[in-house]
Amino acid sequence: MSTHRATQDGSSSSQLTQRLRPLAAPLLAVLGALVLGALLMLVTGHDPLAAYRAMFEGALGGRKLANLMATLARATPIVGMGLAITIALRGGYLNLGGEGQLVLGGLTSALVALYLPLPGWLLLPVSLVGGAVAGAAWALLATGLDRVFRVPLLIGTLLLNYPARYLASYLVNHPLRDVASGMSQTHRVPEGVELAYLVPGTRLHVGALMVLALVLVATWVVRRTRVGYELRMTGLNPDFARYGGINTVRLGFGTMAISGSIAGLVGAMEVLGTHHRFIDNALTAPLYAWTGLMAALLAGSSPLGVLAAGLFFAAVHTGGFGMERGAQVPRELSRVLQALMILLIAARSRLLTPTHRDAPAEKASSS
Repeated sequence: MSTHRATQDGSSSSQLTQRLRPLAAPLLAVLGALVLGALLMLVTGHDPLAAYRAMFEGALGGRKLANLMATLARATPIVGMGLAITIALRGGYLNLGGEGQLVLGGLTSALVALYLPLPGWLLLPVSLVGGAVAGAAWALLATGLDRVFRVPLLIGTLLLNYPARYLASYLVNHPLRDVASGMSQTHRVPEGVELAYLVPGTRLHVGALMVLALVLVATWVVRRTRVGYELRMTGLNPDFARYGGINTVRLGFGTMAISGSIAGLVGAMEVLGTHHRFIDNALTAPLYAWTGLMAALLAGSSPLGVLAAGLFFAAVHTGGFGMERGAQVPRELSRVLQALMILLIAARSRLLTPTHRDAPAEKASSS
């Protein structure tokens, strides 16, 4: 009896260790970055304890938790973009075109809201869907270039960011510009098409709940559905997946379409919920897409992990302003902390090793 109980205890302990193991790399990366950041502050003559205390207050404190609301508002697009990249990573695809998909999604949603003659209650969901479709179409373009013309997906998605950004910039600076405002932006969307604020007086809008819902749905799909299994198998070993009867071509197009649609939807939510018009560089200057990429890497391509990582990166960013105000430490240090975390997570868990698309090149070079 005691032997059986000991066996059960050992089995449960082993299962617990196996479940907690994926958390080791990101936690060590965060801890290591904080230690290195503290050493950097000591070298530059700053008090690291006072700096981190000010960062914590700047991210989560403030009057009526104003800083916390700012952190949640900042986290919304970061988590959304991180989720878009995570979906692609699960299938072994690296979507670096999130910025272009984000921009085209935001621009499309603004144009639909401004120029499509529909009632407000219908125009809002149509504008959001329009943004998602634009993002998906841009991601599918890169996927088609990969399949038809053998342009590597990583290169194609990355390079397609530039025509998307410059096309949007041209449109809002010339034919679609609100001349009366004197700025590079479209006209303001109708009030009935704006996303409601969750907390009055803050920039936290309904899009935060939409992103949370997307994270939960993605978690269920990845863990509980056949599509999630096929996605995981394709990401781990595409040859085995094809041998097992999985249509990897169709799955690849579908994966990239979903990834791009989420990025486009995030752009639409920011335009309709935060800016209420499309403003040139408003979606690219905050680096939502690239911070989302860091969140996806830190989370190990886990949807729930992206939620936590996105909140953390948003807290580091907003806390950087508090650190500068309260401890006179330049807020650029918060960027250094983020970079250190990614370097450490990459070194610890080898997330940046070549994907299956690079395997043939490696074999050829080795032979």
